[in-house]
Amino acid sequence: MHTRSIPVTSVSRKLALLFAVACGMSVANIYYAHPLLDELSREFGIAHSMIGIIMTATQICYALGLFLLVPLGDLLNRRLLIVCQMLLSVVALVVVGTASTSTVLIAGISVVGLLAVIVQTLVAYAATLAAPSERGRVIGMVTSGVVIGILLARTVAGILTDLAGWRSVYLVSAALMFLMAGTLFRALPKAEREKSDLSYSKLLRSVILLFVQERNLRIRGVLCMLIFTVFSILWSSLSLPLSAPPLSLSHSTIGAFGLAGVAGALAAAKAGRLADRGLGQRTTGISLVLLLVSWLPLGFTEYTLLGLIIGIIILDFAVQAVHVTNQSMILSVRPESSSRLTASYMIFYSIGSASGSIASTVTYAYAGWIGVCVLGASVSAIAILFWALTRR
Repeated sequence: MHTRSIPVTSVSRKLALLFAVACGMSVANIYYAHPLLDELSREFGIAHSMIGIIMTATQICYALGLFLLVPLGDLLNRRLLIVCQMLLSVVALVVVGTASTSTVLIAGISVVGLLAVIVQTLVAYAATLAAPSERGRVIGMVTSGVVIGILLARTVAGILTDLAGWRSVYLVSAALMFLMAGTLFRALPKAEREKSDLSYSKLLRSVILLFVQERNLRIRGVLCMLIFTVFSILWSSLSLPLSAPPLSLSHSTIGAFGLAGVAGALAAAKAGRLADRGLGQRTTGISLVLLLVSWLPLGFTEYTLLGLIIGIIILDFAVQAVHVTNQSMILSVRPESSSRLTASYMIFYSIGSASGSIASTVTYAYAGWIGVCVLGASVSAIAILFWALTRR
């Protein structure tokens, strides 16, 4: 599938930064709820053992969006697709911000999750615009925006909640998304796709076909599922011990721990360059070991917040390094199918995030923070074992 415009063989730093910011803003919408779980539990009368259903519903709908919406990037004009999905997200965010019942809240936040897959359309678009020699660098920069958006969502949500209540989080995001939609409409390349005989049903079938045909996609997909299960295990339940006695931290303080994760994510931004140099497997192995190690200092969270900060930095560094390496390796296989490859890969991300969210909050309810740490370390060990068995 081709475009009528002259192919873009280089992505400027300014455009890559815009992609990163747009990705960060979009993905943050499905993570604002993490530091608010305790607040939402009280207002809507949802038990702590079941509050993880909010994040699980979001991630399930995100998975549906990955399969149903992201592949459209290989069929339709990506610029218009991105802008339209962003405007629909604005409406969904307003619904969440004005929800009066738990049913409306979960329904609205599910639609937010469905439309947040615009992030993956942006990542695939950036990879397509980039020359092969710089693809890893561009993906590293753009996906850094994704991880930073996930982490800063907690900081922003905590501050806004303390200042104006949790509803302000979603209403402010709606306003910012509206402004970003206008910015992207003006800044993105105005390429038009030629007519194609590829139908929507064939497009969806090809997503499954790519998964069957590409062994590297299957392996990297499972690694994605495991690392984001670990990521979600940490962040889904972290607000629960921090907001409970004896720590009893405010929403702003709890959200601020996301800043520690940003440091780790930024440090891992260059992992794509290592993949470009053929060092993807080595980068993956070292990062997975660090992922396991991170749970040791995290286990002391209830005794020292320094241990929490160190653990967050190591864990988020490891997750981002593996994630960037994964995408650099799979998107080099078939650049013309970048949206479908991204969709197939990120479905594993959604499965992992949803599984981690519900497992984490249930584990915390029955085994406390130490139980959560044991769960996270166990999944990290499984990831190392899987990598070791499949690396050749």
